[in-house]
Formats: sequence, C-alpha cells, structure tokens
Amino acid sequence: MSMFPHERTFAAFLFDMDGTILTSIKSAERVWTAWAESHGLDVHTFLPTLHGKRTHDTIRQLGLPGVDPIAEAAWITAAEIEDVADIEAIHGAADFLASLPPERWGIVTSAPRALAKARLAAAGLPSHRLLVAAEDVEHGKPAPDPFLLGARKLGFAPAECLVFEDTQAGLQSAKAAGMDSIVVTLTHTHPMETDVFGVLDYADLRAVRTADGRLKIACGGKAP
Repeated sequence: MSMFPHERTFAAFLFDMDGTILTSIKSAERVWTAWAESHGLDVHTFLPTLHGKRTHDTIRQLGLPGVDPIAEAAWITAAEIEDVADIEAIHGAADFLASLPPERWGIVTSAPRALAKARLAAAGLPSHRLLVAAEDVEHGKPAPDPFLLGARKLGFAPAECLVFEDTQAGLQSAKAAGMDSIVVTLTHTHPMETDVFGVLDYADLRAVRTADGRLKIACGGKAP
C-alpha cells in the first residue's frame, strides 16, 4: 500500500459504516447464510461477494429466476435489524469521530437507513446528522453517487473530502467521486490489492486542525 500524502489537508471526512467504523460481519453473515442456503447458493463462495454493496444490488446481480430483489432485500434488512449481536465499534473509532467538528464529517453507507441506525446504536456510535443510506441514491457503490451526495450535503467539493472505507466497491466509489481514501483493514481476512494507504483501526490516528481550520490526518503522532 502507498504512503498517504502527508501534506494534504481536507475540508471534511466521509466514513463508510460496516467494516469501517463498526464491525457487523458475524451478524450479517448469520442472516445472509440462512438466506443463501434457502436459495441453494454455495455459501462459502457467496459470502465474500456481498460486502460493500446495497442488499438489493447484491441480490439482483445473482440473476436468480423468480426472485424479486427488492422484496428479498426487505426480508434480509428486517432480519439484520433483529440480529445486532456481536456488533462493535472499530477500535478507536468512537474517540476519533468525537474529535471531529460535527459539521465536517458524515457517514455514507450501503445499508438501508433503519439498519444503519440499529447497527450504530448497537456499536455505541452516534447516528450522525449526515447519514447517506442505501435508499438515498439511485446508484450505489461502486458508483460515485453516494459519496458525491455526502459531499454535497456537507457543502464541500468532492476533492475536498477524505473517505474512510474497507471494501473495493467503496474505494472504487470514492475514486470515481474524485476523493482520496484511507482503507481500514481490521475486518479483512486476506490482504487487499490496493495502492490506497491502509490502517488497521483508529488507535493511532488523530485529526489535526490546521491554522486555517482544515483537517489533516496524523498517524502514531506523525502524519502518515
């Protein structure tokens, strides 16, 4: 992975949710395993493909005959809202978010709004005033639309925003939106092929306010 441009400053930060500021893998995979088995899918092949995308997009891409992606997604979302066991904040995420000016960051997730709020609550994280959810855009990640909407709602140009992500779909979305990224790797089971600067979690990260009021990332006491 490449080194992050240490002199770069930003107006705002945009955070993915699942795998980026909280971990919901166990909860999500319990629900998706049951759904996949009920449709005769190879669970071990299927599960690695679902992260980072909207539920109905994942189902639609399977092309299952006689399956309504919207209806199936609604069932999965309801089941996921009921199962919030094992959901935890990524180490250091709560303190890092709390250190940011509230008007300078937001959450951009592929989860539906109700599910996002349930998971954020379970992880003890704020349901931030800027929450771009699955139903807010016509085209989800890896299209740029979610992050472009997040930047627009914050009132900043896309190039002025730094994205925190954990999936290839999310990184592709940020890049297509013209945004730099940091990849959070705590939930990765295999190394991700990317030239984006990576951090395990937020334990060694801090946000520095510059003299002109912009934001800069420092890592382990130094800029990464």
